[in-house]
Amino acid sequence: MVFSVKNVQTPADKNQFIRLPWEIYGDYSSWVPPLISEREKFLNPAYNPFFKEAEVDLFIVVSSDQTPVGRIALIVNRAHDQFYSERVGFFGMFEAINNNEVSGMLLNTAEKWCREKKLSKLVGPLNLSTNHESGLLVDGFDTPPVIGMPYNPPYYADQIEQWGLSKAKDLVSLRLEITQIPEYLESGVSRLRKRDRFSIRPIHMNRFNEEMDIMWDVYNSAWTANWGFVPMSREEFEYSIKEVKSFIKPEHFLIAEVKGEPAGFSLALPDINQVLKKMNGRLFPLGWVKFLWNKNKVNSYRVVALGIKKKYRRLGIDAVFYYESYKNFLEENIKWCDMSWVLEDNKDLLAPMERLGGRIYKRHRIYERSFLS
Repeated sequence: MVFSVKNVQTPADKNQFIRLPWEIYGDYSSWVPPLISEREKFLNPAYNPFFKEAEVDLFIVVSSDQTPVGRIALIVNRAHDQFYSERVGFFGMFEAINNNEVSGMLLNTAEKWCREKKLSKLVGPLNLSTNHESGLLVDGFDTPPVIGMPYNPPYYADQIEQWGLSKAKDLVSLRLEITQIPEYLESGVSRLRKRDRFSIRPIHMNRFNEEMDIMWDVYNSAWTANWGFVPMSREEFEYSIKEVKSFIKPEHFLIAEVKGEPAGFSLALPDINQVLKKMNGRLFPLGWVKFLWNKNKVNSYRVVALGIKKKYRRLGIDAVFYYESYKNFLEENIKWCDMSWVLEDNKDLLAPMERLGGRIYKRHRIYERSFLS
């Protein structure tokens, strides 16, 4: 069979790009179809403010009868380049049939694209940055992904590594069974509250825009030293938060303050993937009915973010975040929660999560390949 690469330029091309996963994942029961309407919006520069800070080109590989068999997004993220003072090419939204010729054509296109733009290396997969879905699943294929985490066939790792990409960093996900708050956490939080050095409160949904200023400030401060961190513009942060606003429960979105100053926040979202899996990418004609019927049957959460400004990290705020979240999960009869993602070498975060009872059950890998000039 003869294959060729084409740049996505027309609405029909983009439609092929978005719908290709349905051709790849037919035999993968753990795959969760994304909402087609959400993917269309996400890849539309008129809606997604990420495109104001980035250059994105989409490519697909088609067979001789014009059937799509692979896709890739190539990205120059100017916010990243400015923050790290380097010129890097990123790839993401990678999908391919189990054929090394197809994957090779996609990655060869990526290399050529990077060299033409004088980029020092290729990094990915990121869909489309570390502020979005990140990494290639390399361990933990037996269970479906939670909201906001990617899933892929096992053979993708072989395709990517055989082409010449190597590991840059692993991102791990921990699973915590919700059974009983550990005694050490109960007593520790009791002592912290007596010291009265900070306060924890749920987000005020009726002042959402004001609260978003707090979240944005904490995000761009608390995560700044993390590997791969890229600061988000206020507009991009707002877009990301508003995409999940309808799923937010105030008791699971906690804000810490020290003498009135924002110090950190913790956000847990219900695993809406349990509902999306049944909708096959569509809201209409019956998608909303399925969503409304099933959304209250979700029995797990994902702890999406837990960040504290550096100067407040020794006050015990993280312990109270863990305690309050665990308590709320018990009250709502939530069976388990996912805590992701965490850098594999972030011992300061992994240690308390593992002491709480979390165990690593999934691993995503970010790859890189440098180019000699």
